[in-house]
Amino acid sequence: MSSGDHLAAVLFDMDGTLVDTEGLWWDACTEVADGLGSPLGEADREALFGLPVEDAAAHVLGRVNGGPGRSAVEAMLTGAFIRRIEGGVTMLPGAAALLEALRAAGIPAGLVSASPRPVVDLVLETVGRHRFRLSVAAGDGARNKPAPDPYLAAAARLGADPAACVVIEDSPAGVASARSAGCAVIAVGPAPPDGVPAVPTLESVDLPMLRRLVSGRVPPGA
Repeated sequence: MSSGDHLAAVLFDMDGTLVDTEGLWWDACTEVADGLGSPLGEADREALFGLPVEDAAAHVLGRVNGGPGRSAVEAMLTGAFIRRIEGGVTMLPGAAALLEALRAAGIPAGLVSASPRPVVDLVLETVGRHRFRLSVAAGDGARNKPAPDPYLAAAARLGADPAACVVIEDSPAGVASARSAGCAVIAVGPAPPDGVPAVPTLESVDLPMLRRLVSGRVPPGA
């Protein structure tokens, strides 16, 4: 059996995949943009979906004449997001049950997020750090999603072949990162990228489905 024929690990994106924070992120972005005198519109919501903080800061600054530097806007976005996360986050449907099934089967779970380390650690305190063998956050490596680096780093730290890992994502940037790392990937949500197996929620994901993904057999209906 090759290393890619068995399920070595499951790597979860965080925002919008594991926890319901996409609205909090949008609120943080609008707060910062409003403060810089350049309110965001609905088109910006789609553009900011799934972006790491450095790219979101560049997007916001692209609408501003002058203003602070990108690192200052990154700090503003992170601070605004953390204030909202501190109010509590909710795990998305099916997340807790899937994590428990992985634990019971002895399959390690990793959290791989484009959010900064303070945000990731705050969420882990809420959802349970013990549920994850490791976490990777923005700034832990040289490049963030959509580069393959975060998922490659997670697989390496687990001693796993990326081809034997399944990534669960919800954004185009995250799917691109997982694919370029050589992982199997499944998208959660209403609008997956072309050619990516997809489910409406994590309630539709189980261990047989994840095992079929790494063996190259796409789950029926996904």
